[in-house]
Amino acid sequence: MNKPLSSYFNKKLLLCVYTGFCSGLPFFIIIQLLPAWLRVSGVDLKTIGFFTLTQLPYLLKFLWSPWLDKISPFSLGYRKGWILVTQLALLIIIPTFGLISPQANINIIILLSLFTSLISATQDIAIDAYRREILTDEELGTGNSIHINAYRIAGFIPGGLSLIIAHYVDWFEVYLFTAAFIIPLLIITIKLQEPSHPKYNKNGRPSFKDAIREFFYRSSISNAICILIFIALYKLGDSLATSLATTFYLDMNFDTQHIGTVAKNAVVWPSIIGAFLGATLITKFGLNRALWISGFVQAFSILGFVWIASKGPFTSIGTNQLLMLATVISVESIGVGMGSAALVTYIAKNTNPLFTATQFALFTGVSALPRSLLNAISGILSSSLGWTNFFWLCTILAIPGMLLLFKVAPWHVKE
Repeated sequence: MNKPLSSYFNKKLLLCVYTGFCSGLPFFIIIQLLPAWLRVSGVDLKTIGFFTLTQLPYLLKFLWSPWLDKISPFSLGYRKGWILVTQLALLIIIPTFGLISPQANINIIILLSLFTSLISATQDIAIDAYRREILTDEELGTGNSIHINAYRIAGFIPGGLSLIIAHYVDWFEVYLFTAAFIIPLLIITIKLQEPSHPKYNKNGRPSFKDAIREFFYRSSISNAICILIFIALYKLGDSLATSLATTFYLDMNFDTQHIGTVAKNAVVWPSIIGAFLGATLITKFGLNRALWISGFVQAFSILGFVWIASKGPFTSIGTNQLLMLATVISVESIGVGMGSAALVTYIAKNTNPLFTATQFALFTGVSALPRSLLNAISGILSSSLGWTNFFWLCTILAIPGMLLLFKVAPWHVKE
């Protein structure tokens, strides 16, 4: 049965828009705004590629996630307290980038980026746990689709609006403008109600071993290993393809104003469409089939990069080139959004409410593992292979995750 439109506008699902923006804004500052800033400041492509290692906190966040189940900052709650603390930290740290020269202080920028990733990853732990605890199992598909697409739309700010104004003002003002979008999120956080969450271990010690033991016991060792490998590989191809997307567009001779203007129109509506597509697929056909369909769409979206790479670099930018860019960004927004929604819902389904923060952080960290390792050498790969062959490699890397669907999410098994 199709859901009425009103079912997408209850309070809990609207809060998924908030959680998406909270997670997406700092992440896209790191993967879109920072690389564009470094590139236009004259930093070489290989250095920018290695710069992705500053995203390691997203990979390792499961190491400190148990403490978020044990410590309530300012006694505001295990979720609300950590979200508030991390947002205040981000509001302070993001404008700091604009005060530093990339050419003269690249080591300081690396340290600052690592700290930003650490704070953002910690916020993600609290946000993911909060979302899992307010949604019922029946709401996971719709809620996670809304979250992922709000997450993608948040990328329009650092990857769109900020790049547009970078054409007219200095970079400190750009970072100040971008950080200002955290303020309305802070206001919502202050008014947020702490969700109810079951406590497994009340003696104050982290429960990381208990969380791991419970997952392997529940799934069996062989199935648990297959699940973890699938989570790691499902989005490998498109994650690598988008890791240097802004840098790629710049190398095709689009400037920051072109990228920002096109992204403004080519991200928002496709992302909203992706939200409804992702939710509809999961609700109507079940999570397993949604993973298959979304996986094919996100793999297909990589071919858009191949298309532009085979035609560029462009000697001049006209209507045809801007339409190509808009098409690629639109298809990528839909495909990546659908794939991310399906994967996050799959992760949530495999999370025990007793260990929400720890298991969610572990699974999302596993999903980031190959991406972080390969993204670190993405600059070398793109320089050595050329952009066209680089994106063909990304397309090939999307295949192993799809093959694992036969084991972890068979098409004929409808959930």
